[in-house]
Amino acid sequence: MNVYDDLCDAAKSAGIKLFTVTLHDPGHAQVRRAYSSDPVAYPVSGTKPLSDDAWSQQVIGRGEAFVANHDSGFKDLFPDHAQIVALGCRSCANLPILRKGEVVGTLNLLAEAGHFTPARLAGYQAMLAAHHDALLAEIAARPLG
Repeated sequence: MNVYDDLCDAAKSAGIKLFTVTLHDPGHAQVRRAYSSDPVAYPVSGTKPLSDDAWSQQVIGRGEAFVANHDSGFKDLFPDHAQIVALGCRSCANLPILRKGEVVGTLNLLAEAGHFTPARLAGYQAMLAAHHDALLAEIAARPLG
């Protein structure tokens, strides 16, 4: 097992239905999936273009978490909205992974509607903080190139 597996197991035990890790690839203006709890629906080889929308500005630009407790909050931001909903996910949280103040990736947590209470969100952020160094080591070991 690696840090991605450990984080996924912890997230799923707290009610997460889909867990992915994406890495920011600024050279190609996209994010690349590095881990997926559902490799059939969301294969690790997948990429998403990074546009200059509200989500990108908030998460990638400012390094702030994005939380939507109903799919209406991400419907216009995620081109794969229908696929996400088909998996039974109606809320999401995208937590930035920072290295020296720069966003290098995100933990993407998807669950049922209303899942991300302040207490749960604090728990996921604490989980990210506890695994931060191991995450950075894993990311460094698998460069984007």
